[in-house]
Amino acid sequence: MAELARESLHVSVTDPVSASMNFLNEVAGRFPDAISLAAGRPFDEFHSVADIDKHLQVYLTHLRERGVDGAGSRTLLTQYGRTNGHIGGLIARMLEVDEGIRVPDDAVMVTTGCQEAMIIALRGLCAGPADVILAADPCYVGITGAARILGVEVVPVPESPDGLRPESVAEVAAAVRASGRRPRALYLVPNFANPSGVSLPTPVRRRLLDVAAQADLLILEDDPYGLFGLDDEPRPTLKSLDADHRVIYLGSFAKSYFPGVRVGFLVADQPVVDASGHRSLLADELSTVKSMLTVNTSAVSQAVVGGMLVDSGFSLRAANQTKIAFYRRNLLTLLAALDRHFAGTAVRWNSPSGGFFVVVDVPVDASVGLLEHSAREHGVLWTPMRFFYLDGGGDRAIRLSCSALEPDRIDEGVRRLDALLSAA
Repeated sequence: MAELARESLHVSVTDPVSASMNFLNEVAGRFPDAISLAAGRPFDEFHSVADIDKHLQVYLTHLRERGVDGAGSRTLLTQYGRTNGHIGGLIARMLEVDEGIRVPDDAVMVTTGCQEAMIIALRGLCAGPADVILAADPCYVGITGAARILGVEVVPVPESPDGLRPESVAEVAAAVRASGRRPRALYLVPNFANPSGVSLPTPVRRRLLDVAAQADLLILEDDPYGLFGLDDEPRPTLKSLDADHRVIYLGSFAKSYFPGVRVGFLVADQPVVDASGHRSLLADELSTVKSMLTVNTSAVSQAVVGGMLVDSGFSLRAANQTKIAFYRRNLLTLLAALDRHFAGTAVRWNSPSGGFFVVVDVPVDASVGLLEHSAREHGVLWTPMRFFYLDGGGDRAIRLSCSALEPDRIDEGVRRLDALLSAA
């Protein structure tokens, strides 16, 4: 029987940070009665199997109205398709309606979830060992895990309590260049970041674009939570402010529709010029990478998403009003519960202006061992913040999520967390 030494496998297999999400799922599976303030998934009751067929039929009607006959629809949904997808035009229209982002239809690549979009962008941009990516620290593990799989170095840019500082980006980019490496892009989540919950003010966003131009950086803007603010204050995406094609925009329908559809996208309208002077869009060039990963994103899933976009008048904001209200209420419930249980104690937390997450500083080591004890003895799950740091940090901090629970379960979860910390 063949037997492999674990140490002989690629570092992405054994990396504890890359494995953190699997670990959280495993703990949740072993303690199914524990309240999970760890899960950042959408609330289950928003999803209906009936919507799948409904939106598929809407999309087929949309095709018929545009002159596509039955045979054409059959081929579109059942055969291999265009590598970059067949609903790029609908996504481009949605981005214009909701975000004021105006890009050609061909600048949109439809991907198998946003995770594939990250891998494609990293692989396309980082051509050699000296090419590195900068990322806000703490950082979403999806981008660091994707980089680890590809062997791309991620250099942390420390995040302040108010979010990423443009001056810090400039300093880190300069230090990277001085070391002989080339900073290719900066990854960040400007709206209600995972894990910190911080959202960047508009003036900071503009300064970040200026710094990117000065440092010759692209920006990978990931925006899964932008719809879910506590108010209706406009928060312009970096891409909508992008006059110089500096921003590659990464999106997903996981939170705004449902995760199981596994449809994401990237917007890459950067011009690419070859040695002969031929010009193309970066999205077209990256299609070669995608073709070797997934060939093309599920045509059926694209059709379901396309029907949802048509049905909503190409506005995720309009289609998500019930979700927006629910997640607002949940975040306010979580913040109120923290205040009720921990006011006057050594426990501290931030107060995000939207999104799914709150960071809590605790007076104990928030270790994996403590998490298992919390699940077993107190029936509550949370995420250690140390999972999100590139070079160590977050040992006495946890991330709480409020998206997947009814409000009364959030309050009970915080009560159980209080019991854990009181006994620790």
